[in-house]
Amino acid sequence: MSVELRAVLFDMDGTLVDTEGMWWDACAAVAAELGLELTDAETGHVLGRPVEHVAAHLLRRAPSSPSSSDTADTTDARLAEVGGWLIEAFAERIAEGVTPLPGAIRLLDDLRAADMPVALVSASPRQIVDTVLRTIGAERFALVVAAEDTVRAKPLPDPYLKAAANLGVAPAECVAVEDSPTGLAAAHSAGCRVLAVSGGMTVPDDVLIMDSLERVDLPLLRRLIEGRTSIG
Repeated sequence: MSVELRAVLFDMDGTLVDTEGMWWDACAAVAAELGLELTDAETGHVLGRPVEHVAAHLLRRAPSSPSSSDTADTTDARLAEVGGWLIEAFAERIAEGVTPLPGAIRLLDDLRAADMPVALVSASPRQIVDTVLRTIGAERFALVVAAEDTVRAKPLPDPYLKAAANLGVAPAECVAVEDSPTGLAAAHSAGCRVLAVSGGMTVPDDVLIMDSLERVDLPLLRRLIEGRTSIG
């Protein structure tokens, strides 16, 4: 039985807007405050991850990280504190302006003109998402799922499952557009078809990799949902 494309679900950071460098810089600044140097080996713990995950990762590495004898309340308070630092550092950077990635606005507008429902599915907190939406336009999205909207975050499927359910469509009727292994894993495990806009990743055979959104259009997304991943 053929499947029809009924919605397109977009990651935000690194997919629609060029903010991953800002997020990395914010994490590096907070790491330095904790006496750490952030390295490329930690990319998987930083990019595409929710604030809580990054805060926990930094605290595990920090020389002054809580010991096993600390109470759970103390540990939770420290996680919340470092998470707040991360959000503040990131917010300061994106407040200076964000740049949509090539092809992003054109694709969003084409989908809107075709009455194709579009959702934003981000691991960033709502505060960050709302700031970015002032640049790319909240009106371009029928639904926004931010970090606070699900208990479990990417790479688990919950954010994509919530987006599909709230749009009233099945995950298999959605194409998710992602740029990180973490987001790709979340979308794929949710049952979405996935288009990756970043090279250098090992992906399942049914995931299409493109070098940018400039060559992505609605006909291509429809071919992808049908299981035809060729760009020809």
